[in-house]
Parts: sequence; structure tokens; C-alpha cells
Amino acid sequence: MNEKQTAQKKVRPTKKQQELLSFIETFIIGRGYSPSYREIMTGLQYNSVATVALHVNNLIKRGHLHKRDRSARSLELASAPEADKASKVSSNRIEPGEERWLVEKVEHAFQQVESLGSELAEDSFDHLYVLVGALRILGLEGAAQSFMPRLTALKQQLQ
Repeated sequence: MNEKQTAQKKVRPTKKQQELLSFIETFIIGRGYSPSYREIMTGLQYNSVATVALHVNNLIKRGHLHKRDRSARSLELASAPEADKASKVSSNRIEPGEERWLVEKVEHAFQQVESLGSELAEDSFDHLYVLVGALRILGLEGAAQSFMPRLTALKQQLQ
């Protein structure tokens, strides 16, 4: 075999390693970033972070995972399915139908936080602030501005 063939041939993961790969893939799809070792430990009911590290390092050696630098939450699947690659956002442009859906989701988030009343937590406020910032980044300045009075009122309620 030549070098290309050996580089492409991966050793199949064990059952435990496949569970770990599935957990990481699901976590990344659901949250947009990779899990920490502790989150993996909890999610897969391992007894220690060392067990997670052992499995992760073996998956890296086998070519199923990549780890950027030595930073936290830097695990990446070596070969993401083509459908996942195609669904990644390549720009901050959104379609009109997506704009309406997004604004409705932000509205829903505001309604949930506003229903907390006196139980309003700083985390909830921070989440809304991030959502409004995301609207701005996506070019929906008008929508972001429409949420600002409510965000200000919630901030005053928090203080």
C-alpha cells in the first residue's frame, strides 16, 4: 500500500469508543461546540476524567478525532458526514423565512425569561443579551432594536 492508502485506512473504533464518538457528535450538533472531558464523563457515566482522556487519546491516535492545540473544547470529529458539512453556515446572510423564524425564537426566549418574574437569574439575562447581539450580527438591526427596551427593563429588574 502507498502512503495515501494507509493514511485513509482507519482502525475501527471499539464499542466504547463508538459510544464516545456518537456522544461527541450529538453534543457538537446540539450545542455548536465540543464537550469538556467532565461533560463526557457525566454523559457517558464514566468514573473518572482519566478514563475519558484515555479513550479520547486512543481515538486521536486511531484518526477518528482531532484536537486543536491544547485548548478546552477543541475536539473535532475527523470525518464529519457530508450532510453536516453542507449544513454549516458559511455567511451571516439569512433568508426572509429564516428571519421570521429566528425573531419568533428570540421572542419565545424573552417570554420565558419574563415569566420568571422575581426569579430572574443573571444567566437568563445574559442569554437574551447574546440573542439580541446575534440578531445584530446577522444584519437584523431592526429586530435587535425592537428587543432593546425589554432587555433594558429586565436589566433593571435584575438590579
